[in-house]
Amino acid sequence: MISKDIENRIIKYFTQSADVEDLDVLNNWLVDDKNQKIFKSYVKTHFSINFAMNNSEFDKVKEKLLKEINKDKKQSSKIRMLSVLKYAAIAIVMLGTGFWVMQNYKDSKSLNVVTPREDAITLELGNGEKQIINEDGSTQIINANGNVVGDKKGNQLIYDRSNKEHELNTLKIPNGRKFEVVLSDGTKVYLNAGSTITYPTVFEKKDPRKVKLEGEAFFEVSHEEKRQFIVSVQDLDVKVYGTKFNVNNYYQDSEVEVVLIEGSVGMSNTDSQSKKNNEVFLKPGYIGIFNKNDKGIINKKVNTDLYTSWMQGELVFRDTPFKKIIETLERHYNIVIINNNEQLAEEKFNATIELNHETIEQVFKYFNKVYQIEYQIIENKIVIN
Repeated sequence: MISKDIENRIIKYFTQSADVEDLDVLNNWLVDDKNQKIFKSYVKTHFSINFAMNNSEFDKVKEKLLKEINKDKKQSSKIRMLSVLKYAAIAIVMLGTGFWVMQNYKDSKSLNVVTPREDAITLELGNGEKQIINEDGSTQIINANGNVVGDKKGNQLIYDRSNKEHELNTLKIPNGRKFEVVLSDGTKVYLNAGSTITYPTVFEKKDPRKVKLEGEAFFEVSHEEKRQFIVSVQDLDVKVYGTKFNVNNYYQDSEVEVVLIEGSVGMSNTDSQSKKNNEVFLKPGYIGIFNKNDKGIINKKVNTDLYTSWMQGELVFRDTPFKKIIETLERHYNIVIINNNEQLAEEKFNATIELNHETIEQVFKYFNKVYQIEYQIIENKIVIN
């Protein structure tokens, strides 16, 4: 049994009269596995009634359960994929039987979708040799001399602490992928889509531990009092002694962002021609922003969850120019987006996108529905008019 309040909110949801509060209450209620089973039964009942009353309404019911559940809360102008989507989808697949299969088959013939490219993760060894890294299974990491320096397990490279052969490796993560690497000192690095990291297979005992990053990564640095850890990004060094932080340094961005979760980091300008070489220290909960043009560094307090949400499979945009949103979507979905609307490029939007549940088609249907952004899918590209 469920409370009358929850039952009323479920009914409001299916009758398209639920407000923001109703959606939040239902989303929290569905965290419990038992409640998910209850909700499934409501989905089945709702689906059966609508389908039995009028077969011509099938498409509307299907659209509603698969997509309207993902309807954004217009008051806050964001996409929010509620966890209920997967349960609604399961129920529909179970109940639709032959009609569902036939209808889906017909729809797929005419559906205009974007197929993401599938590029490989590559590891470049010290001698320039490149290896393809598959995310399935396990294998050994062999260096340029043919010796084992670590292992690959699933979506993670793990370097051996006992290895004594020093050489630089470069791990390149293509668009549409994420990957992890555990360095020889135990430091964990979570790499976002479209990122490249260069690091030694083993760190020298007397020198600082130094890696080079292009793109975005979250670091959990293994603490060592005598050896500093340094992330080098263009003309900036991020100096660390043991901490958790996020670095965003994509080549097309005019700024480098360093967000500190815990510990302490210092940001230093390494450009010898610049007059701004003072080190700026960050406290947990702060972001440091390095301007690539004037080499200045500023810091301010932020909600760090907004900058690390990519690790949980979310893209969070707050007051973000549309051109920046496009770049991020291209990177994470590994697709091409062409924007022919120059005025739209500088307009700012708020959105939260769950990458594991929302297709790029769903994302753009949202932008069309809420912001009236016109687009077409042409030759596997999204073209904005």
